[in-house]
Amino acid sequence: MNQETSIAKKENAGALSTNIFEADAGAGSQNMTQDDLALPFLKVLGQLSPEVNKQNAKFIKGAEPGMIVNSVTKELYDGSKGIDVIPVHYERQYVEWQDRGQSGNAPVAIHKADSDIISTTTRDKSWKDRLPNGNYLENTANHFVILLGKTPSTALISMKATQLKVSRKWNSLMMGLKLQGKNGLFTPPTYSHIYNLKTVQMSNDKGTWFGWDVSKVGPVTDKGVYAIAKSFAEKNNKGLVKVKHGSEEELKQPSLNL
Repeated sequence: MNQETSIAKKENAGALSTNIFEADAGAGSQNMTQDDLALPFLKVLGQLSPEVNKQNAKFIKGAEPGMIVNSVTKELYDGSKGIDVIPVHYERQYVEWQDRGQSGNAPVAIHKADSDIISTTTRDKSWKDRLPNGNYLENTANHFVILLGKTPSTALISMKATQLKVSRKWNSLMMGLKLQGKNGLFTPPTYSHIYNLKTVQMSNDKGTWFGWDVSKVGPVTDKGVYAIAKSFAEKNNKGLVKVKHGSEEELKQPSLNL
């Protein structure tokens, strides 16, 4: 027996079987609720994102503009290849912010899309919808998804400003799907299909930035994955999923993205 074989056998001998872990599934997390968990945001990195700045404490090695980052795991994804996700729930909100430097790491308030608060705002020179109290509102489209990979995981994709157009396109793709059932055509649940989200360079008269590009991949074929997506959808519908918005600096695209 050579040395390499001996080392390999020792390493394998020290590895525990998955069956052992499965026997104790969930142990240690009995007292954790949604309030104790952080739902990851999937966001597009831009030129001004702290993750690409080596001098910033939030710098991530290998991060470049146009990449996608998981806000919790800090995992990076190639924007040109994109990520495959299953959309399970959609919710639009008006997020109320104070100007940068005047607030902490959270928005002042979250207002429902059907609120009449937007009617109380006035558009300022920077195209922000200002409230009488001086704060401003951001029309925000939240797409709750299952991020596919080696292990499916839950995440949130938040779109605002120029990305609202992308959000509407994605919603149209989902609502435009029709399948033939025993009673005729029907609209399948949003979590019946997989979508790919890449990043592309966009521009207007204010500058250039990276944004989302959405395309349909095809139907979900794995029953286990479908069950995970359906479960996450049901939790969202019951209001059991809590979103903890981070600082405006973290969640917003760079100022060019207006």
